[in-house]
Amino acid sequence: MDTLRRIRPSNLIILTALPFIIYLFSTSRDYQRSLRAILGVENGSSAFVPGFAALAIAFTMGLAVLFFSRAHAYRPRLALTAAGLNLAAALAIALGGFSHPYLASVLANAVDPFTSALVVKGVTPRQLTPDADLMLGQVEAWLLPAYLGLTLLGLGLFLAGGRPSEERETPLRRAGRWILGLVNGVGAVGLFFFAHVAFAAGVATTIRAAVAAYLLAALLGLVWVGLLQLRYSERASLIFVALTLALAVAAGWFLMQPRDSYVLAGTLEGKVAIVGNTPSSLIASVREGDFPGGPNAPVPVRSFAGAPEALAAIARKQDVSAALIPAAALPAGLPVLWQTELLNERDRSAGITFAVLAIILGLLTFGGHLNFRHPLAIGSEFIVDTIRGIPMLVIVLYIGLPLSGALKDATQGALDPPNLLRGIVAMAFAYSAYLAEIFRSGINAIPMGQIEAARSIGLSRWKTARLVVLPQAFRIIIPPLGNELIAILKDTSLLSILSIRDITQRMREFQSASFLPFAPYNSAAIFYIVLTLAAASLVNTIERKYDIKHR
Repeated sequence: MDTLRRIRPSNLIILTALPFIIYLFSTSRDYQRSLRAILGVENGSSAFVPGFAALAIAFTMGLAVLFFSRAHAYRPRLALTAAGLNLAAALAIALGGFSHPYLASVLANAVDPFTSALVVKGVTPRQLTPDADLMLGQVEAWLLPAYLGLTLLGLGLFLAGGRPSEERETPLRRAGRWILGLVNGVGAVGLFFFAHVAFAAGVATTIRAAVAAYLLAALLGLVWVGLLQLRYSERASLIFVALTLALAVAAGWFLMQPRDSYVLAGTLEGKVAIVGNTPSSLIASVREGDFPGGPNAPVPVRSFAGAPEALAAIARKQDVSAALIPAAALPAGLPVLWQTELLNERDRSAGITFAVLAIILGLLTFGGHLNFRHPLAIGSEFIVDTIRGIPMLVIVLYIGLPLSGALKDATQGALDPPNLLRGIVAMAFAYSAYLAEIFRSGINAIPMGQIEAARSIGLSRWKTARLVVLPQAFRIIIPPLGNELIAILKDTSLLSILSIRDITQRMREFQSASFLPFAPYNSAAIFYIVLTLAAASLVNTIERKYDIKHR
């Protein structure tokens, strides 16, 4: 009876309905197909489970050794058990050889299937070529034994360092802790956050996106709260005034650069040739016919790499009869319909960017001077209020599509983040405002007397926040932080709008292919309920652990 009382009532209801859910998925072929498609189970992926399980056990148990060996919470039996499991899993990985299929799947899904020579073209799921598979085996021949050796070395040094002490840690124990933490930490991050999981690709995408977005949102939220705590000073105001003037001067310098001359030459009987690097505003004017002497109606256009190609098309008297080209490339004898001067795109974009930054900094500086607040505190408050006023879907679409496209164009393709990273950044940016308010409420709940006492014994503002304020505030804000974790776990379904193949996107794809009316949606709903209840149980466990009032 006591065991049942510890279970959350909502979880108890799910456990009661679990036999019916199991019966439904075990007897209905439609639900089996739906669940398989939604989870992202690839054909033949069962062969990858042993390798993934061995790697997961090795990395997690290696970190568990450090966790159970903490000085203030020493649990020797659990630490020794974790060390034994870590060593056994490392031996199995190095000597068993059953991790090779999973590692081959990870490598095959980490490269571009269209351009890479490591995978077989046109085969689904992806497979390595024989040469690539042989190369991977050669890498495993030294990498996996190296992991076993580092595990033995780290465990030996760590355990030989003796019992943990809060006063001082022995050099052997410190070296072993660094080896175990670094090796297993890097492995765990790569396995759980980046490696392809062929037997649960949809679930892995959803959970990874939610966890990564939540952690990044928490970090951004702390940044916004930290900026809000900045104090007003005349020195800071003068610095921001100087930055504003410097940005204004930079904007003026770029906007005052010499203009480039462009001509529209030829006739409007056919299409107008548009060459590369032509300012977008000129292209829009020609396309809409909005120029002196223009028809004020849409004009057909055709793109060319440069002026020679456009002029050659006009000379061949094809469907192109005019060209918008630089004035320096205009040949003799070609009638000019329109001539104008315009700043090139690079200088124009740089000038506008610096001008916008100068205006923003100027407004922040002016607002801070009026209210005797730091300009960055004003900016942080503005960001938090603005983000909370924009719908989540709009933020996801804005960051995922036009803003990422502008970043790609500005860097000439050097920065082209994948859709999943775009979605994670969008979700993190949107939720950072809500987490910032949660952090702020927790910090404001701490009595000022404790802060003054910490300052009176010589603690700096940073140490006061880290040692006095944040630990107490964390206990207060655990419930709302848990609510945001559950919310962001559900809102990852919005990322399907960016064609990210999470649970929702796979559900839509399967429903479109199978035309089943209820099975895909019911399966996705049930799985989301399981995920959110698991997250709620985790939050409830953390809340009970840090609830010092009822101990």
